[in-house]
Amino acid sequence: MSSRTFVNKQSQDQASSGFEFFKGVGQVTGATLLSLTLLSSSIAAGGLVGLAISFRNLPDVRQLRSFSPTETTYIYDIKGKLISSIHGEANREVVPLNRISPNLKRAVLASEDGHFYSHQGINPSGVGRAVVVNLAAGGVKEGGSTITMQLVKNLFLSHRRAFTRKLAEAVLAIRLEQILEKNEILEMYLNQVYWGHNNYGVQTAARTYFDKSAEFLTLGESAMMAGLIQAPEEFSPFASMKKAKQKQKEVLGRMLDLRWITQKEYDDALKEEIKLGRIRSFQGSALPYISNTVAQELVKKFGRDTMLKGGMRVQTTVDAKFQMMAESTVSKWHKNLLGQGLRGNQIALVAVDPRTHFVKALVGGVDSRASEFNRATQALRQPGSAFKPFVYYAAFATGKYAPDSTVLDTPVSYRDGNGWYFPRNYDGGFSGAMSIRTALAQSRNIPVIKLGKAIGMNKVVETCRTLGIMSPMEPVTSLPLGAIGMTPLEMASAYATFANYGWQSPATVIVRITDSSGNVLLDNTPKPQRVLDPWASAATIDIMQSVVSSGTGKGADIGRPSAGKTGTTSSEKDIWYVGTVPQLTTAVWVGRDDNRQLSSGATGGGMVAPIWRDFMEQALKGVPSEKFKTPSQFPRPKAN
Repeated sequence: MSSRTFVNKQSQDQASSGFEFFKGVGQVTGATLLSLTLLSSSIAAGGLVGLAISFRNLPDVRQLRSFSPTETTYIYDIKGKLISSIHGEANREVVPLNRISPNLKRAVLASEDGHFYSHQGINPSGVGRAVVVNLAAGGVKEGGSTITMQLVKNLFLSHRRAFTRKLAEAVLAIRLEQILEKNEILEMYLNQVYWGHNNYGVQTAARTYFDKSAEFLTLGESAMMAGLIQAPEEFSPFASMKKAKQKQKEVLGRMLDLRWITQKEYDDALKEEIKLGRIRSFQGSALPYISNTVAQELVKKFGRDTMLKGGMRVQTTVDAKFQMMAESTVSKWHKNLLGQGLRGNQIALVAVDPRTHFVKALVGGVDSRASEFNRATQALRQPGSAFKPFVYYAAFATGKYAPDSTVLDTPVSYRDGNGWYFPRNYDGGFSGAMSIRTALAQSRNIPVIKLGKAIGMNKVVETCRTLGIMSPMEPVTSLPLGAIGMTPLEMASAYATFANYGWQSPATVIVRITDSSGNVLLDNTPKPQRVLDPWASAATIDIMQSVVSSGTGKGADIGRPSAGKTGTTSSEKDIWYVGTVPQLTTAVWVGRDDNRQLSSGATGGGMVAPIWRDFMEQALKGVPSEKFKTPSQFPRPKAN
């Protein structure tokens, strides 16, 4: 099919009506009105000549004839060893337009610029509609960009939304259309655009999403890919097939409206079975989970464009050899647990230095090649009894309770909506009066719920927020039993704050970032703040030492002082051990991605504590043994 058959035949006289939407829009500033007037009058005249004079200092689009990709961002371990590069040429394979599926070309044009072959760089009706929306909103909310405008924006202009930038896009788009053929512009766009998961250009994207060349994409696959352009991570089928199918339907609907496909083709494409490939974004990374986590942080702090084009040099907090040891440990125990009957198990491990809150190891699954989903930072899983130290800390911080205060493990009931809630212990029995130390060591449920009710569940929520746990939680009666979603990174960071007696820095995997000239863009030198009461923190560590010496965490004994807590959810879907020594805090989680039961009787103490012990014995080899500070070394808070 010829490219020019894509043209919507009903669009021929749109240019003449371009800017009649300004009537009645409202007040605008003189400068804005002047710019809009220039643009509208230029369009009406058919040439943008007046506006072009006002933008003499814009980039010369002729340089696109010899365009080469922008600078690559490099990621290093803490000792300077290269881990990976982002936006290197390995992530893009340029292909000519005749080797790109006609299905994809039509889908992209329908989604992004249905009038591409009939305009001269800008679509007056699209720009005008965007102007109306933007003026009414008091800022730039809608783009109205053609493919040519998007291309010059990506290559030449800041992504900051502003009227002046939109005008510059229009001028550059007109200029570009004067020196390049339409097919050349479309080819450059399809090879330049970002498709998500660090894929640039149609070829690498097609191989990632569907494990095939862009030349052979079906209509269903093409519509799904075209739907990614505006928000690739959000609509990625790897992240949410439901959202990806939703965008696919929108694109196919647009193609049907334009009469570029028939109703049968529309129906068949929606029914088409989508067979996904696999994410290849950090295929060349020595440490994929670290590279993945760093990339997410860079996007948050600097934006995607800067990460991909800015030539940053990123020093991480991890030592490559240490990280590989952690990954090897996880892989070994995955196989071990399979032998124990835990089919389909995944493991996540996060180790944090409590003195700096630097992440020293981060493993997001048992095989990064099979799945790049990072369970260490992205999986919200229930911590079960590993949540209990947060409740006991909150009680200690009131000054009314100490490690040897008495609590009652006796039957109790609470009003729960229209019914009653009867908390139970894991073994189904009750043990009567006991100390807080014993209650935590034996992981009794009734005492921690009673204590949470006594101090107020809002105090528990407040403690979690102070520790940096942002997952949704409500001050309900069952909160102390950990029926909320938390990530292994959140758990490790929170326990590390206890281990540092209330001092905290934001947990990070990045030490420092510079540009390619050595200018510092980000310096994460620790700047700790005391966020918790030191006595209450030390008391929490104190009772967690009893978990190891005489409680459910005996399997985590490493022959030196350590403190920790086992975690097992009631349905045995999530099992944990989170523990610490003064120099290193580590959280280990085991569960299934489908959230099914691991096996009957699976516990954190029985199955996860040994993983923690194995990792810590390797991690602390050659590191001197240290004792924790006792609560008596800090002033106890006054009872309030």
